[in-house]
Amino acid sequence: MDDVDYEQAVALYHEDLYRFAFSLARNPDDACDLTQESYCRLLTKGGQLRDRTKVKSWLFTTLYRTFLGRKRHEKYFPHAELSTVERELPALTPDLVDKIDGDIVIEALNEIDEHHRTPLVLFYLQSLSYREIAELLDVPIGTVMSRLSRGKALLRALVTARALQPATSNVIPLPALQRLRN
Repeated sequence: MDDVDYEQAVALYHEDLYRFAFSLARNPDDACDLTQESYCRLLTKGGQLRDRTKVKSWLFTTLYRTFLGRKRHEKYFPHAELSTVERELPALTPDLVDKIDGDIVIEALNEIDEHHRTPLVLFYLQSLSYREIAELLDVPIGTVMSRLSRGKALLRALVTARALQPATSNVIPLPALQRLRN
């Protein structure tokens, strides 16, 4: 590798790259494999990199394309389109926001299909710009904006539905309690 410092690339981008891999694979072992394979490709093909300042973008693109290749090859998940969310969503009240915790958001994010989840993760968790996401996913910027919009709507619907679910309780309602006594 000519001008690309491999050790520096690992030190700077490993954590973000692993998080992105984990958001795609949803499995720590597969995330490690994807991350490692991206760095192996940097070692072997990093010399072909035209712009040395784009190492991070190159790594993320390589990881994403590796994931897609594995997904196609191993048929991890059958392809299923989620229906578009068209129903009216309840307003987010302060009480509802208090009920929402990080686990609910992560669970909901994991339920969203890959086409909508990936841009959400890249934009909100990796802080990439629309242009960087478009380059990484090899799609037009308009597609990125559309997927982000639909992804946010899906995420909002799932999180709201979870937050509105009543908490399970061991409290026996009064009429049932009276029947038990008789």
